Amino acid sequence: MAEKTAFDPSKYITKVGGGDYLEVKWRLVWFRTEHPDGQIETELVSHEGDMAVFRARVTIPGGGSATGWGSEAADDFRDYLEKAETKALGRALAALGYGTQFCPDFEFGADASRIVDSPIDLERTRERRQQRGEAATPSPATPRQIKFLHAIAREVGLSEEELEAEAMEAFGSGVDGLSRRDASALIERFQQRRAG
Repeated sequence: MAEKTAFDPSKYITKVGGGDYLEVKWRLVWFRTEHPDGQIETELVSHEGDMAVFRARVTIPGGGSATGWGSEAADDFRDYLEKAETKALGRALAALGYGTQFCPDFEFGADASRIVDSPIDLERTRERRQQRGEAATPSPATPRQIKFLHAIAREVGLSEEELEAEAMEAFGSGVDGLSRRDASALIERFQQRRAG
């Protein structure tokens, strides 16, 4: 009988922003090596305008399960649908221990140069935006994001004051002063609470 080969994630760690990161593709290999009968489901929960929100659910038969959420906007990535799905899947896998010790998946509001597994050249992206005449400053949160933030905050039991305090603590700004990216991160944080 053939002996099952263990997956060694340390062989696939890359450096991102000075820290160790295990790409989602390797987390999937690791998960499938240990649980070939595991279940993975992803769902596009919302796709309005240029913003996509995905939910990923990973289940180990007879074991645990985890749900991850991910959102991205077309302003950040041309393939934002794929990025949002990958982010959700990576977070669900990390919640089950596949990557948690190697990556900052749950550090919301982290460096704006975060990745969702496809390498990008940030300098080239900035240059393209400047060529198109886009400002280097981040885009403000959309009215839809602000409205959704207030709604989801109520769902998780936060008052308006608590929502403002959490935004201020995490991003140094009240809700109305958030960037699109920061609003997305705060939405994801509340979605995690709601799912948990």
